[in-house]
Amino acid sequence: MTLFGTSIKAQTLEPKTSLYDITISDINGKPIGLSEYKGKKILFVNVASKCGFTSQYKGLQELYEKYKDDLMIIGVPCNQFGSQEPGTASEIESFCEVNYGVTFLITEKVEVKGENKHDLYKWLTQRSLNGKSNSTVKWNFQKYLIDEDGRLLDYFYSMTKPNSKKISKYI
Repeated sequence: MTLFGTSIKAQTLEPKTSLYDITISDINGKPIGLSEYKGKKILFVNVASKCGFTSQYKGLQELYEKYKDDLMIIGVPCNQFGSQEPGTASEIESFCEVNYGVTFLITEKVEVKGENKHDLYKWLTQRSLNGKSNSTVKWNFQKYLIDEDGRLLDYFYSMTKPNSKKISKYI
C-alpha cells in the first residue's frame, strides 16, 4: 500500500502471548507441553473423521514421517463443521490408527470458533495474540504452521493438501 509516496507494509509483531504457554490435552486427557516442540515447526490441523477432506490424514501422516525430525503435526478434532467429528476420544483415536496409521499427536476435541473457542485457536486466529494475522477457521482440515520459535508462519485452507509446496516450502 502506498500512502503519500511512502510504502507501508503490514508488519509482523512479536506475539503478545507465547504459543508455548497454552494448555491443551492429548486425546486421552494428558496435558501436552507445547514447549516440548521448541526447535521444531508445528502444523496444527483441525480434523474430523466424517469429512470430504478426511483422506488428508494419509497425507498428514506421510508429511510427518518425512519431516518428523523437524516438524510436529498436531491433529485437533472438532465437531463444529457439519457435525463431522461426533466420535468419543477412543473412537477418534481408533479411527485414526486403523484407517490411516496415524502416529502424530491427536488432541482432545475442542471448538475452533465461536464463544467457546479453545485458547489455542484464539492464538492461531487473532493477530493481537499471534503477532502475524487474523483468520477464521472455515472448515475441517484448515492448517496453521508455526516456526521453530513459536511464531505463526502461515495458514492454509482445507483445499491445501498436506504435501502441497505451499506447506513444504517452509519445512
